[in-house]
Amino acid sequence: MHYDAVIIGAGMSGLAAGIRLAYFDKRVCLVEKHTALGGLNSYYRLHGRIFDVGLHALTNFVPPDRRSAPLPKLLRQLRLSREEWELGEQRFSEIRFPGRRLRFTNDIQFLIEEVAREFPKAIDGFRRLLAEIEDFDDTRLDHTHQSARRVVGEYFEEQTLTDMLLCPVTYYGSAAEHDMDYTQFVTIFKSLFFEGLARPRRGVLAVIKTLAKKFQACGGAFKLGCGVERLEVEGRRVVGVTLESGETITADIVLSSAGYFETMMLCADAAGAPPRGEAGRISFVESIAVLDEAPARSGHEATIVFFNEVESFEFARPAEPVDLRSGVICCPNNYVGHEDMDEGLFRLTWLANPDRWMDLDELTYRATKEAYGEKFLERGEQCIPGFRRRIVARDMFTPRTIRHYTGHLNGAVYGAPQKFRDGRTRLENLFICGTDQGFLGIIGAMLSGITMANLHVLSET
Repeated sequence: MHYDAVIIGAGMSGLAAGIRLAYFDKRVCLVEKHTALGGLNSYYRLHGRIFDVGLHALTNFVPPDRRSAPLPKLLRQLRLSREEWELGEQRFSEIRFPGRRLRFTNDIQFLIEEVAREFPKAIDGFRRLLAEIEDFDDTRLDHTHQSARRVVGEYFEEQTLTDMLLCPVTYYGSAAEHDMDYTQFVTIFKSLFFEGLARPRRGVLAVIKTLAKKFQACGGAFKLGCGVERLEVEGRRVVGVTLESGETITADIVLSSAGYFETMMLCADAAGAPPRGEAGRISFVESIAVLDEAPARSGHEATIVFFNEVESFEFARPAEPVDLRSGVICCPNNYVGHEDMDEGLFRLTWLANPDRWMDLDELTYRATKEAYGEKFLERGEQCIPGFRRRIVARDMFTPRTIRHYTGHLNGAVYGAPQKFRDGRTRLENLFICGTDQGFLGIIGAMLSGITMANLHVLSET
């Protein structure tokens, strides 16, 4: 079977790219090794409930009248209605460090006032930083690398404020340890603080179902439960996509959201150049608890809490299986309009060392999960009195889980540190979209798929 485009991976970027191409009458096939869609942002059923994977928040939230912002642009490009997702805005979120606390909402002025209160000597520099971020065009594909930590640190002397700003931005998008690229910092900063956080009432399932339905309605084809065995290469072109079933399909263009390293490892030309750069190292564990009531009824009202419990913030692969010093707490009930959900949800994310999880035998793996599950319960008790007694169901996923369901090396959530902004590889008709292209977050992932589809397929026709 021949297609105009084959897309590897039915995550957010792959689905968005497929819809965009199908709108222009391109014959598109979306290949996914699992039967569930969504990739890093998916869902599963356990104990009769649907658990989200990955979706703490849908970033880039703005009111409908801000038509130039990423979310309205995305909806126009895919011809989607925001009403389908029943988006609820965050109440407020927090960044908590020892002796310091910054709250923020979807109004940037609120954060400005918080910084003025907590760091009065830094407020003028912080305002200058905001002006620089607002004017910076992070959508350009040709920016050179700059250290975000260095650039931010030029605007004020308070190291703690730099760390507090980096904490949520790195947790929600950095593939690099200790620091991140300034362009990516700006993208995530804008999405969190200049725009804001919201969440679909039905979680990630609402987004996935909308995208899948739209793709099929436009004539797109799925091949689910059937991964890619290899890419057949002749010279500088992909001439076939061989599936694990043994079937080979062909296409003029191949877009891959599987990750740069993962994609290049599929290429069957053994004499080809090795992949550039290094594979990603940043991964997480996340524990999820279903509670018998909403967390706000017990006094935990923040939507998301980014916390760090030591003097300086370190975003890096820990030596131990899990780094308990910092993390993210998300309570989906604490979005506006979601308070009346039948059950409460409490999610806790920590940095993890993939190597310490990957090769454990099954018995040791379960014991290690249980040990850190106990740490999760202890942390929950700090936030909600009687937390253990309120739990109806709980689960945990690890780097091993992430690798299994995404194929990402090391279970790296944000892919490799080096991004390929233009999506190009050494092969003329093979392009990268999604995590390793460099647009971040759920909205960013979908925009990545659209941008690569526009640039490498639609602009050529």
